[in-house]
Amino acid sequence: MPFPILRTPLVVLSEIISLLEPNEIVTASFCSKNVKRLLKYHYQRRKPLGWRLFLIQYEDCRHWISIETPEDGKRIEVLSAEHISKLKKPIPASLATNEFITEYKLGYVDLYYEDQVMGSKTILDYVTDLFNLDIYGLEIDRYGTWVLDWINERKEKMLISFEFNETAHSGNNSYGDEALDYVLRNLPASDSYILDEFVSEKFRSDGKLGPANHLLIDSYGHWVTLENLMNFDFIKIVINESRLSVSDVYSFLRHWRTGGSPRLTFLRLEFESQRIFENFEDMLGVVETEISGDDGENRHFDHGYSIQRNDGVKAVLDFGEEHFVMMVCIGENVYDRINYRKKNSDQQFLLHQVV
Repeated sequence: MPFPILRTPLVVLSEIISLLEPNEIVTASFCSKNVKRLLKYHYQRRKPLGWRLFLIQYEDCRHWISIETPEDGKRIEVLSAEHISKLKKPIPASLATNEFITEYKLGYVDLYYEDQVMGSKTILDYVTDLFNLDIYGLEIDRYGTWVLDWINERKEKMLISFEFNETAHSGNNSYGDEALDYVLRNLPASDSYILDEFVSEKFRSDGKLGPANHLLIDSYGHWVTLENLMNFDFIKIVINESRLSVSDVYSFLRHWRTGGSPRLTFLRLEFESQRIFENFEDMLGVVETEISGDDGENRHFDHGYSIQRNDGVKAVLDFGEEHFVMMVCIGENVYDRINYRKKNSDQQFLLHQVV
């Protein structure tokens, strides 16, 4: 016997809805306009706390919406858009009027469109409207750069996370120079950026990035020059496969000591090849040595250095042949974020993550 959900008291109905996963709610909303209206009303009154909505757009993949819940931190796929050519059954005549075909799968709903760009826009608008949520994160590859113009035109709240990832078919020297250049010039406002595109040896960027909180260049960081680094406006920066020289690092530290990159609190460079830091104390006027601690990124060090900016702010530095880490002490609790001990000292503190 069917359950009369539309005739259920609101108090009971709210309890039932609270037991459902996001994908189950989206699927239920396709049952009828009345069910969708009921669910939308529920989330207008009770915005889901801690839910994070992501739009993922990759080549040759379904473009989908995922929601991350605070219970387990896992993302749950709730709705996707595919091109009609991926449909494994005859195309019905109703497509001409409905603009899409609905297919119910285990755990989520697939919508098939002739115009997949329209499909991507539709599924995002559908889920944000249903749950009364703003988009939290965007993940694309070089084939999804069109999304940037659309996201920037929407003028909704700032993203929290933006990822530009290597396409699954970037082998055979298929470089993403043009796409990454476009992304860097049209980045949506976001709290954090992750860049991981496969670019050529010749790729360079002359633009400025930021302001934002976090920047991670997860691989192919060879394109980042000293000028780029000085122009980055972030609180935390991590660059992998860096080709910055020791001389570049020294120049950046002089830039910081004279007031450059004032918002920076953490910098980590993972070098593509080995580096030898010579005459470090003489070059930078080190104020303290033999500092020990943890850099907040699961790496312990025992021979760190401390340098001081012209305004008195200190930074702890740790480096080796394959890495360089800089941690800035800010505020009245200078060693609350970066605590240390000198060798042979009785005091020993843990260096906490800087951001």
